[in-house]
Amino acid sequence: MTAAARAPITEKRARTLVTPEGIVLPITLASRGSRAGALILDVMIIMFGLLAFYLALVWIAGGLLDGTDLDPAAAPRGAQEFMQIVLALIGFFTWYGYFLVQELGPRGATLGKRITGIRVAARGGGRLTPEAVIARNLLRDIEVFYPLIALLVLAVMSETGEDSGPLGWVMTAWFALFLLFPFFNRDALRAGDIIAGTWVVERPRAKLADVLSTQGAAAARGASAVTGVRYAFGEAELAVYGERELQTLERMLRDAQPEALAAVHSTICRKIGWEPGAGDERAFLEAFYAQLRAKLEGDMRFGKRKADKFS
Repeated sequence: MTAAARAPITEKRARTLVTPEGIVLPITLASRGSRAGALILDVMIIMFGLLAFYLALVWIAGGLLDGTDLDPAAAPRGAQEFMQIVLALIGFFTWYGYFLVQELGPRGATLGKRITGIRVAARGGGRLTPEAVIARNLLRDIEVFYPLIALLVLAVMSETGEDSGPLGWVMTAWFALFLLFPFFNRDALRAGDIIAGTWVVERPRAKLADVLSTQGAAAARGASAVTGVRYAFGEAELAVYGERELQTLERMLRDAQPEALAAVHSTICRKIGWEPGAGDERAFLEAFYAQLRAKLEGDMRFGKRKADKFS
């Protein structure tokens, strides 16, 4: 596919996200194929991980019992049932913990999503909450895995000659309905995304944008041409934002109108505890941009990265 052919497809998935600070961020929704690929990768990682764990457990237990008179097959029924419950709990916590821990992290993505270059984001622009992540993952099981498991069980039953009646058609309709759900809305949301208030977006590349070419405070950290003030920000004040906010601020300085810059200036001042003035917004923002960029680049030289304000 040529670049000209890819561009319209990407534009169809282009959206804007307004953060609680009032900053408008351009985003690109993840394609349905990348989401499906990420889920397949995650399921494979979990399944192979659990299989490796169980095999290692059996191997270790066999080695410990080797040379003794203990026979695992002759263990009391209660002990065998207890071990089955423990293994089931391990599988349960692995399945849900895998998604919950990783999607609540600063990257908002599981290993499968990171490989395919996508992440989960809150549609309101805020930070992902545990409630939202739990809801979307519980709904995934109801949408896909429960009907899929039911269909497999019914297939085994039919092989043994048992009649399941219309249940097979009901499970098939259930599975098809939720599987095709993302194709019937423009944001490719599944039912879990709608209930949790999330969507899946392409993850921006982790690198700083080209240096902004501006005049005044950002160019040489000089004094403001309007007020003569030399803006200097401390470590704590610059630590409130990361690379993502830096790139957003750069786009605002390149393209935004004075009214938008005034809103961003007021937001940053409140965030860092400054009293917002008026009339010198661009000089303030250029100075903040230059000093924030210098801090982030300096941290990167020592192997420290701050992807966004939540990191």
